[in-house]
Amino acid sequence: MNDENLNALFDFCREIDKEKFIGRQTYLTGAARKENDAEHAWHAALMAVLLSEYSNEKIDVLKTVTMILIHDIVEIDAGDTYAYDEIGKQTQREREVKAADRIFGILPKDKCEQLRDLWEEFERNDTTEANFAHAMDNLQPMMLNDHTDGKAWREHSVVLSKILGRNKTTEQGSETLWEYAFKNLIKPNVKKGNIIDDIS
Repeated sequence: MNDENLNALFDFCREIDKEKFIGRQTYLTGAARKENDAEHAWHAALMAVLLSEYSNEKIDVLKTVTMILIHDIVEIDAGDTYAYDEIGKQTQREREVKAADRIFGILPKDKCEQLRDLWEEFERNDTTEANFAHAMDNLQPMMLNDHTDGKAWREHSVVLSKILGRNKTTEQGSETLWEYAFKNLIKPNVKKGNIIDDIS
């Protein structure tokens, strides 16, 4: 038994508990409070398991789920950058890379390389698994925003063009799920005025 490796693994496991304290802008289904990063990651990961058959191409589900579970760990240091925060996005990559260096660096070398590579793959969004992981990352808050009658969308005066821009790669993960989401989650909220129509 290698106590040094186990100590590092448990150190990492304790460190990532801090993800539960990172608040997001999306409300939970009851609309009483907003979700945290850990809740978002768990929810999106389980959605990936349940919806994987709708991926455009066959995916390694475990790899995809792992990618989703770690994709926001860097926000422990970097903080959550809201999807439509244009100013925050300007420094997002720099903040998140610095955080990735520190947080994944807690792990033993082999695990550090494994998870860091997976995190970078998600960031590049250039594989089938990353495409589907991004689709889940986008569809999960969209589903909750719809269920809470667009509460967060209304709070931030979100416009349709921004939502479409954020989701420009969602169909790369699943054309079927993007078509479903546009029809059932976006269009009704545009009609209700929860999303500002700045296109038509």
